[in-house]
Amino acid sequence: MTHVRPATLADRPALRAIQAASLDSPQPSLLDAGLRGAATVLVAGREPTGYALAVGRRPTDLVELAVAPDHRNAGRGSALLESLLARGGAFRLTVRADDERARRFYERHGFRLEKSLPGYYDDGDGLRLVRQPDSASDDAAES
Repeated sequence: MTHVRPATLADRPALRAIQAASLDSPQPSLLDAGLRGAATVLVAGREPTGYALAVGRRPTDLVELAVAPDHRNAGRGSALLESLLARGGAFRLTVRADDERARRFYERHGFRLEKSLPGYYDDGDGLRLVRQPDSASDDAAES
């Protein structure tokens, strides 16, 4: 099982490297803001092999989820996402419309298409995916 923990500022160099290797349009300032406490940043591994960056609540926006290329397909992305989802509440995110692999990944974790976003990216369309909480388990978590 993959160990998931909150990120620290000491993780910054490793997370920036993962971000640069994994994302089409990395935004280091976004990750830096998260590490300074403006967001939730969870890390897979004692030595970071991936991270999830989430902002807000009601719903929570999953802004970035990235796993280092040589650590993919080992459950790290799922472990990060499940750790976020365990906090409860609604979640939303945006994926490229032509990224079937990402879309299937999120659908396996309960996300569903909310709407198409034509021209969302400079070079293509996006899709907004949402995951609504199970009302019974969410009510219990808020009690």
